[in-house]
Amino acid sequence: MTAAGEEDEAKGRAIDEYSSRVLDVVDAIPPGQVMSYGDVAEYLGDGGPRQVGRVLARYGGATAWWRVIHADGTPAPGHDAVALSHYQAEGTPLRSAARPVRVDMRRARWRGNR
Repeated sequence: MTAAGEEDEAKGRAIDEYSSRVLDVVDAIPPGQVMSYGDVAEYLGDGGPRQVGRVLARYGGATAWWRVIHADGTPAPGHDAVALSHYQAEGTPLRSAARPVRVDMRRARWRGNR
């Protein structure tokens, strides 16, 4: 779900424009690279890390959610194992594959298509 006006299946209403923009950015992150929640907000020039996290918690299941992580390189709480399998399959640079899983932000951070 990335286009404005698509239906939020859980609520039966259109996804708001900000959520659509967040999901579009997530969809654009290449395999093997990541952005922090704050990076996404900064890229959009709107909102903040918590707003991005809220969008992903609500609508992110159909996106590559594992590519948006905390600024310290850790994935969303409780999703380490699933995120790690995606990181390994995509060749994402890691600082640690043991818990806590940590992506090497210096090497894996995507700056966007600007």
